[in-house]
Amino acid sequence: MTPEKRLERQARLAERFVTLADTLVDDFDVVEVLDGLMSTCLDLLEIDEAGLLLNHPQGGLQRVASSSEEARLLELLQVQTREGPCFEAVETGESIMVHNIALERQRWPAFAERALADGFHSVYAFPMRLREATVGGLNLFGARENALDVEDRVIAKALTDIATIGILQQRSVHRSSLLAENLQRALNTRIVVEQAKGVLSERGNIPMEQTFELLRSYARRNNLKLSAVAQSVVYPPNLADQVLGRTPR
Repeated sequence: MTPEKRLERQARLAERFVTLADTLVDDFDVVEVLDGLMSTCLDLLEIDEAGLLLNHPQGGLQRVASSSEEARLLELLQVQTREGPCFEAVETGESIMVHNIALERQRWPAFAERALADGFHSVYAFPMRLREATVGGLNLFGARENALDVEDRVIAKALTDIATIGILQQRSVHRSSLLAENLQRALNTRIVVEQAKGVLSERGNIPMEQTFELLRSYARRNNLKLSAVAQSVVYPPNLADQVLGRTPR
């Protein structure tokens, strides 16, 4: 990386840290924090896809966000088979660095086979952990071996840590009931966000990949929560046309 590119990335990284730090207030949208974490990694690090799993309050893991269909299926596979780097990172509380997935066929047979078939050759998993509390994990997939160097791995962990603090920083963080409530709210919101993305994709005849940015941009322009906008797209009064930037039918 040239000195100019490095300076540019450092400036953008500082901006993203400030954005994530803004979650350290009483009222914020957990799902937007998580998607911000994932999109920041995709934008600033040398990785190709990303995914997020959260601990379900009733036990087990649940997929919350994925940058592509391939990443979504790999996340679901880990949930179903209880194997894979993100599952292991959440279980152990330790970051998992795999520079060559082909060497891990015996460790995670199903995951390695699927990841290689999808064109991924390296994977990095970071637990969303603060002290003894682990709430989920971030998966970063690379299309080449050794996708993340040491500096990138440090950045990824720092981004994951500050997003985790944002989720756990509530005044009553030590009450497990509140943590479970926050995580359940995030999972419920994700369902509505996915439904809203489907509505926008169908109504606007646009790829699903573009719909989340439309939702987020509309929410920010109108000083609304992402979850509130998603609700209004799915349920009456329907905001789909406004989010798409056109006159309602």
